[in-house]
Amino acid sequence: MKQLYTRWGRQLDAERVLWEYPRPLMVRESYINLNGYWDYAFTKVFRRPGEYEGKILVPFSPESVLSGVSRQLRPDEYLWYRREFTLADWEKRADRMRLLLHFGAVDQACVVYVNGERACSHTGGYLPFETDISEYVKDGKNELVTAVKDLSETSYHARGKQRLKRGGMFYTAQSGIWQTVWMEEVPKGYIRGIETVPDTDKGTVHIKVRAAGTDGAKAEGAKHGGSRLSVEIQVRKPDIYTEPLEMPSSDPKAEREQGEILCASTGAAGEWIEVSLPGVFLWTCDKPWLYYFTVRMGEDMAESYFAMRKFSVEKDEKGIPRICLNGQPQFQNGVLDQGYWPDGLYTAPSDEAFIFDIEEMKKTGFNMVRKHIKLEPQRWYYHCDRLGMIVWQDMVNGGGEYKHWVVTYAATVVSWKNILVKDAYPRLLSRENKAGKKEFVREMKETIRVLKGHPSIAVWVIFNEGWGQFQAEDMVKIAREADPHRLIDQASGWFDQGGGDLKSVHNYFFKLKVKPEKERAFVLSEIGGHTLINEEHSAYKKLYGYGAHKDKKSLDDAYRDLMRKVEALIPEGLCASVYTQWSDIEEEVNGVYTYDREVRKIEEEK
Repeated sequence: MKQLYTRWGRQLDAERVLWEYPRPLMVRESYINLNGYWDYAFTKVFRRPGEYEGKILVPFSPESVLSGVSRQLRPDEYLWYRREFTLADWEKRADRMRLLLHFGAVDQACVVYVNGERACSHTGGYLPFETDISEYVKDGKNELVTAVKDLSETSYHARGKQRLKRGGMFYTAQSGIWQTVWMEEVPKGYIRGIETVPDTDKGTVHIKVRAAGTDGAKAEGAKHGGSRLSVEIQVRKPDIYTEPLEMPSSDPKAEREQGEILCASTGAAGEWIEVSLPGVFLWTCDKPWLYYFTVRMGEDMAESYFAMRKFSVEKDEKGIPRICLNGQPQFQNGVLDQGYWPDGLYTAPSDEAFIFDIEEMKKTGFNMVRKHIKLEPQRWYYHCDRLGMIVWQDMVNGGGEYKHWVVTYAATVVSWKNILVKDAYPRLLSRENKAGKKEFVREMKETIRVLKGHPSIAVWVIFNEGWGQFQAEDMVKIAREADPHRLIDQASGWFDQGGGDLKSVHNYFFKLKVKPEKERAFVLSEIGGHTLINEEHSAYKKLYGYGAHKDKKSLDDAYRDLMRKVEALIPEGLCASVYTQWSDIEEEVNGVYTYDREVRKIEEEK
């Protein structure tokens, strides 16, 4: 193996690693970043270590080189983290403020201790969580300890493409803290969440503010201090932000400088507040207009944003179902992005790395990216929102050990012959465990809740190639209830049950074809996969992919020929395609870019 670095990894500032505000959909001035060097230790038993082994750079997983550890957490081990943080004059504020501790993601399960007291536990390696640590902290130095367990593919938990023994289309398993850790101070009655639903036809947006009460518990529509929790909303004139914004200020003067107030409205927490917009600027890939707005509730204030746009499936003049953006047919030319980095693995080395990928995708001619069985930090989605990149978001797969003779080889042929196979065989599709099924449903609903505020997301992809698939029709109903305003790809690849909004086909080996349906849009959700190895910029000598090429010209010609075939199918009913893939990953060298993002193997759109 050759260790590769990205330009951002080589330039990493360990004192300010991933320092940007991590939650763009709900921004406060209070922000304490806890990334940086923590103590770490591996243990065989669940007992806090007497001594720590060294320093780990959070939020990089211990398996990554940027963490400074480069050591895999095994299923029979525990990984312990420890660091200190200082609070000044906390006792003077403790009677009126709360201190919230946030973890962007910890893979897979963890327990968090503050000053020796158990503050919370969490399972779900891809989802953010928070806990109120107000009762555990004190003036001066405080200690934060986190214990992590990761069973990887030895259990039913969500794991994506991770495998303890990597190879081919499965990659290095990683563990522990892999997204930003941070804190914020909030009033006792504080804004817990903000939800927006645009209505492009009526020119309105509905906004709901979720609140937490004086005891820190959920209190939507509750009483606070004997009166209703009133909410004030101010929406600014929309703009197109080609550069990331700084955090908003609570200073009214600074707020005016950020943009002219367009409209305002009031209401109560826990209730939908309708805001009428005087004139509507629609979000598109070319002009991604964003409306920023401020929410005030009691002593708390937060900044958020929304976009006026609508994704739908509507029939064209020939009666063919088409994916539409704002009521107009739009061919979504996509690329598969798995979000891996040679130096950070699951964790991008910087915000600039995110921006580079998205901007380069647009230069290649892509207007859509399928985020493949992984969730990203919210900042990635924010950059898609502001840069005009449509997102298809996969749920993260899990389940038992996959039977590849079923879900890969046989399924490829069955899909090509358009044979319907029911997903009522849990043993074949590796979903026998009832607890695993319940966990998938819970995490799917939480994924939608966390991400549905991002206007760039057009499609929820529930299952991929039958990996851990079960009761797909029921999952569509649950996802639709959680978010009735987006499209759903029920089963990407095969084992289609006829539900959702898309007929979703993977085709790497056969002649491309389209068979339109009456109601669902037809999409080629994975194609291509052509390989070209650049030994100087490849991590491994062994390669994996489809259709090997010896030089860039041959690869580029093959890609252009494939895209011409795709374009020819659009009049026949093709609504979207997804090319595999954006970057090389370990042995899989079928990227537009090399793994380190140093060599573009497929040229920009001419």
